[in-house]
Amino acid sequence: MRPLRQLPTRLVAAALLITLTARASDKPRPAPPVKPASQYVMNEAHPNERVTVAADPCVDEADCKFFRLPYTNHGFLPVRVIITNERDQILQLDQARIQFYPASGEKEAAATDDDLNRRLFNGKDAAGTKLPVIPIVIHHQPVDQKILNDDTDFGFASLEVPPHSTRAGYVFYDTRAIDDPVMKDAELYVKEIYTTDEKGAKLQLFAFTLPFNKWLAAHPADPGTKPPEKK
Repeated sequence: MRPLRQLPTRLVAAALLITLTARASDKPRPAPPVKPASQYVMNEAHPNERVTVAADPCVDEADCKFFRLPYTNHGFLPVRVIITNERDQILQLDQARIQFYPASGEKEAAATDDDLNRRLFNGKDAAGTKLPVIPIVIHHQPVDQKILNDDTDFGFASLEVPPHSTRAGYVFYDTRAIDDPVMKDAELYVKEIYTTDEKGAKLQLFAFTLPFNKWLAAHPADPGTKPPEKK
């Protein structure tokens, strides 16, 4: 292969244009601004613990255009989880579980990047490993860069929520095997968030239970069903 300096100028320019175009096309639109958890209809506040957790599902693909890939069209339900910490101590999320409980059937752990990759890119031979904590993942095959970039841009950027602040991130649930309407009578269960008390002793918060019926009541035009899956 010839050194780059020996390639025709037009080929070098074309290659540079392709690279710049690819980078530009990968740049996502911004997600909706994060509000305090109490401002979302699907929330639960623990006044004694001074923590509120909320969830905001993204049901319609038209409302999820900031993602690089059409996850809802492949059987996934993206849910934004919002945590507001009014305490004077940091919240630790490194052991947090965020689980989807359908009206019937088994609970669903949040999908890993590998789960998303296998579904969207048909990696039939890959064997992924679901871990209950976020965002640590074991990869058994290369994950598409767009999925990794979406995780970086829209997932939880940190496993800590500083005092008197709000943090948010998207998690995804595989709803393909769940009967419609997926969200009716379903719940999001958030547990094992840790902090410390005034004396510095480790403290586990009570679990948060978020009924999707709250969101459906505020969005009566949305039946809570999954969109038809695109092949």
